[in-house]
Amino acid sequence: MEPKDYIVEKIDGDYALLRDLNSGIELNIARALIPEESDEGVKLHWENFEYSVIEN
Repeated sequence: MEPKDYIVEKIDGDYALLRDLNSGIELNIARALIPEESDEGVKLHWENFEYSVIEN
């Protein structure tokens, strides 16, 4: 799978709503899968089944 970049649109309890920066597709995932320091508005990079913060 190719690397993707997302922005955290919303955090709602144990889930986070991410939006793909290229396609605009939204993805609802478990909060435990993204870095602890993630918050709304943070940009994330997904590669090799792992998320990392690229911009706060």
